[in-house]
Amino acid sequence: MMPFCISRRSSLFVAVAAIATASLSGAQTLQQRPMEKPAAPVGPRTQKTVEKSELPEGTSLQVEISRAYPVKAGEPIECRLLHPIYADGKLAVPENTMLRGKVVDLEADRKARWHARLRGDFTPFHTVRVRFDELTLPSGPLTIVGSTAANGAPVLHLSAPGASPKRSFVAREWAQAKSNLHNSISLFTAPGKKDRAMQLLYHQLPYHPERIEAHTAWSFELQQSLQLPGGPDHPQLAASAMAGNAGSAGNPEMWSVHALLTHDLSSASAKSGDPVQALVVEPVYDKDKLLIVPQGSILIGKVTSARAARSLGRNGLLRFTFQQIEFQEGYNRPVEGSLAGAATEKTQNLSLDAEGTISPKNQSSAIAPLLLTMLAGRALDSDGNMTVGTGVASNGFGLVGRIVGVTAANRNLAAGIGYYAAALSFYENFLRSGRDVVFPKDTRIEIETAPLRAPVLTPQVQ
Repeated sequence: MMPFCISRRSSLFVAVAAIATASLSGAQTLQQRPMEKPAAPVGPRTQKTVEKSELPEGTSLQVEISRAYPVKAGEPIECRLLHPIYADGKLAVPENTMLRGKVVDLEADRKARWHARLRGDFTPFHTVRVRFDELTLPSGPLTIVGSTAANGAPVLHLSAPGASPKRSFVAREWAQAKSNLHNSISLFTAPGKKDRAMQLLYHQLPYHPERIEAHTAWSFELQQSLQLPGGPDHPQLAASAMAGNAGSAGNPEMWSVHALLTHDLSSASAKSGDPVQALVVEPVYDKDKLLIVPQGSILIGKVTSARAARSLGRNGLLRFTFQQIEFQEGYNRPVEGSLAGAATEKTQNLSLDAEGTISPKNQSSAIAPLLLTMLAGRALDSDGNMTVGTGVASNGFGLVGRIVGVTAANRNLAAGIGYYAAALSFYENFLRSGRDVVFPKDTRIEIETAPLRAPVLTPQVQ
């Protein structure tokens, strides 16, 4: 029995020694493996971090200045990006990114010149042409090559109100009169009173300096593709973009699609049934963050109602809707989309109703011609002071008219200048042609459409 026990103990000892030797050998092998192939797992991660995104040629940018600038060739201009820019469905450049450029040319604005000269203002008004050449990113400034922009104007952001009950003609006119009165009062109560007062004084002079008004906006396109450093991966920004494009905040049952018109659209030339197309510039996601409407899709629609401006101050109107979305993959999907918002020139003073009809606001007023007529008659009143009467009556040519009316000491001349001002006001309020609705190419619009019942595409796995 003893030899057998010794044999078993010897075998057990040999087995334990073998296991220990194998473990030590394996540990040595694991220590040497990283040294043999140190670069194996590094390649893919390095390639992902240097990935870059590209803004293709023709990308549209909308920018806005925050302060006024003098109208002068070579004047440097700083502005901010009004809307975010997406590349391959991902946020590449956030809104409020700063850009720099300058005034490159001045063109004579003949329409503004003649309109001013009828009122005794002989300022040689110009239209400025600007070009932006630098985009400022957190990683540093980038040089861009953009087209020259000459469509600068303060921006009016339209939004469709809720459904309103039908009102009589008298009720509508009364509401319009109250709105005009509120706008007139705001000139004296809203912030910036000092600047507005100075500009009002300037426009009474026969000559005054020109300036580019604060909040003037331009649209321009990239003439060369732009490589953005660091790739389009902005996790926090992308998450907020998905949340912001997941649907309409006011109505969760509707999708909001942001797009740019691909061609000019005007009530002066549009006819019912004319085609309308818009390029989707922001992707739309559903509540589960599935991609529903990809960036680069095309909204296809038509003009449903159009009327050109007519004489006697009758304004034009325009309405269009969208019936299809054309995806880049080559297939279409039916939708029912109506206009819910747009960014247009403030000088057009447009309005958008709940049905999506756009029309200029009626600014005609019977008070101004009547008041000017009454003031002109003061000069013929022989009971009052001649200097005061002629000064009050002569409103036709701004400060020049008042100086001529007072220094001439002629009641008939002062009354004639005053009646000229009244006639001009009467023409502008009642006789001249109305205004048309004009949407230039690249006008940014917002479309509300019923949500699609199933996701069209899902985000690609990176």
